[in-house]
Amino acid sequence: MGPRWILLIMFVISMALPTLAQASTGDISNIIEKFVARQFPDSVSHYWVINETQWDGDEMIVDVHTIVQERQTQEPTLSRYLLLIVAGELRGSQNVPLSPGTDCREEEA
Repeated sequence: MGPRWILLIMFVISMALPTLAQASTGDISNIIEKFVARQFPDSVSHYWVINETQWDGDEMIVDVHTIVQERQTQEPTLSRYLLLIVAGELRGSQNVPLSPGTDCREEEA
């Protein structure tokens, strides 16, 4: 099984087994902000929206939409990612296609 399947399986399992674990919103915000800045280093501006989070102990999967204004384009770029956060650190990401019926891209470490 490839890494993207493992991330997908972990996501499905975590949806089936939600826990009551809590984390600092500031920590999650910082992790997502660093991820978006790294993914789009040439952007003029960006913002992101968390769609859903799933917890399993110290592991969390975050479903996040990003809206990025690149320097070269007039239209913002809309993207969706699943982020795997373990013990407060980003451990993996996967780009989720916005078009129905499209396969996910390979996992990024």
